Order: sequence, then C-alpha cells, then structure tokens
Amino acid sequence: MLEKIQIIKQRFDEVNDLIIQPDIISDQKRYTKLMKEYKDLKLIVDKGDIYKEALGNVAEAEEIIADGSDAEMVEMAKMQLDEAKETIDKLEEDIRFMLIPKDPDDAKNVVVEVRAGTGGDEASIFAGDLFRMYSKYCSDKNWRVDVVSQSDGTSGGFKEVIFEVSGDDVYGTLKFEAGVHRVQRVPQTETQGRVHTSAATVMVLPEAEEFDYELDMTEVRIERTTSTGPGGQSVNTTYSAIKLHHEPTGMIVSCQDQKSSHKNLEKALKVLRSRLYDLELAKQQAADSEKRKSMVSSGDRSAKIRTYNYPQGRVTDHRIGLTLYDLSNIINGDIQKIIDELMLAENTELLKANDDVI
Repeated sequence: MLEKIQIIKQRFDEVNDLIIQPDIISDQKRYTKLMKEYKDLKLIVDKGDIYKEALGNVAEAEEIIADGSDAEMVEMAKMQLDEAKETIDKLEEDIRFMLIPKDPDDAKNVVVEVRAGTGGDEASIFAGDLFRMYSKYCSDKNWRVDVVSQSDGTSGGFKEVIFEVSGDDVYGTLKFEAGVHRVQRVPQTETQGRVHTSAATVMVLPEAEEFDYELDMTEVRIERTTSTGPGGQSVNTTYSAIKLHHEPTGMIVSCQDQKSSHKNLEKALKVLRSRLYDLELAKQQAADSEKRKSMVSSGDRSAKIRTYNYPQGRVTDHRIGLTLYDLSNIINGDIQKIIDELMLAENTELLKANDDVI
C-alpha cells in the first residue's frame, strides 16, 4: 500500500509542477485535464498522509508496549494501538477504492433522453414524472438543466424530452439511470381503479466535446424550419428550428427550444455528437471485454432497471435488489440514496476485477 501511495505522490508532484508551466496554462484542453488529475490525485495523497500517520502511531504504541517499563504508559499505548489499527483498516479500504481506475467520461456533462414506452398516455405522464424527478435532483446538486427538445404527450408529460445537465462529475452519477423504468399505478384515465404497468426509457450519454468526436459535417444535412408548439411570435414565424440528418447512421436530431437558429444548431450538434460518441464507446467496450461496462451501469437500454410501485409506495432497483418504501420522496428527486448504493455495488465489482492494483 505504501509503495502504491508513493507512486501516486510522485505523479502528484509531477502534475503540480506541470500546471504552473506557461505552455500548459495556454493549452486550455491540456490544462483542464491536468487540473482534474491534480484534484483526483490530491484526494489520494491526503488520505495517504493520514494512513502514514496512523502507521506511525502503531509503531510508537508497539515500541512503548515492548519496553513495558511504565505500566500506565503501556495501558495507554494498548488503547492507542487498538484505535490506530481500526483506523488503518478503514483507511486501507478507502484507499483501495480510490485506486480503482476512473472512467474518464465520469467527469463529463450529459445529454439525457427520456422517452415514453409501453402504456400510451400513462407512459407519457410517467416520462414527465421522471423528467421532474431528475430536474429536482439536479437542482438540489446545483447542476444546470437545459431542455434541448420536447414532444408533449396528449394527456400531459412527454412522448420524448431531451435535456443537457452541466455540473461536476455528472455522468459518473447519472449513468446509473440508463435503462427502462417501470411504473405500476392507477392511471388518471382509469375509471375502475385498476393498476396499470407503463414504462419509459432513459438514455444517459456523456457529452462529447469536439476533440472527443470529430463530426464530419459533409455527412450531416441541416434542415431549417419554423418552430411548432407554444412560443412567442419570433419562435413560430422565423426559421429557427433545426433538424439534423446524419446520413451514415440515419440518426435525426431536432432542436427548437431557442429563438436563435445558431443556438438551436449548437445544441443539436452537441446531442448528435454525444450520440455518435456513445456508439463509438459501445463498439470499444464490445471489442475489449476488460473495458465493458459493469452489470450495474451496463447502458443496456432494453434492461428493466427500476420499478416505481405506487399502491405499495415502494421503489425497487432490480440490478442490486434494493427496495425502498419511500416512493413519494424519490419521485420528487431524492434519488441520491439509490445512486449511492449503485456506486458502492459498482466499486465493489470493479475492486474485484482490479485486485492487482495494490
């Protein structure tokens, strides 16, 4: 453990020297990447300092006990030894988790796409519930949410809503939400009080910067139209809405949320780039079994990951068998406890696969 901490400390010192070099500071992309590495390494280095201090306390206590000349000091040293050993066990566990290689995409912002699945109008209403749940969660974390496009359901909610989330380590947190979410409840339109099951699909894509995925604009056909739906006069009469057609994949992305055609194009390109980047990631993970996503954050959009059962007031995450009887708070954005359990499960899984790290 000490050897590994020392290697981390050497790299930390290197990065610390690099981030003050003028040529690095002038290269914004490299500087940002190194600053992220600096922050990650500093957490391990600081924890390593506490670990080394605890080892020193053990050595000191063992020395006093071995001497044995002062009975009172020996008794105090035994208490110090027990306390230090307990601290060391906890620190070693923490450091082992911190040494797990991080997914470089975890620090990225995301594009989230929520689509109504089976269940008709009730599925659209549920998609709207999920959007509000994520919006409230993001607000509580001081993350910014920007709607890219939406298609309203006929009885409320959304047939589809696409939005960007910006903040710290957004993808590393929200990636666990990707998959099929199922709801069991009595729909507003149900006259006989029968419980129906509906579903919505959530996609969470790491936002791709231009240097992550180079989009060939000769393969993109841009269609400009007037916006539809509610909005001011300029929204509905000017050619501000954007529809992108990616010819090689047949992928279509629309954006009409902004009054400016330029801003809509920028948002639509960001979504298209992120979708294509996600496709490339999936190919890489399929080709390299060691880099495939864990069973917790598998990214399998056909997998049923969670059920929201209203009659019983419970939420069940099927990946880890977690059931919480706190549906009202969860659907109002209190999903951190679920995410924490999923993170723990994934880290435990990754730790088993990376036992040779230490």
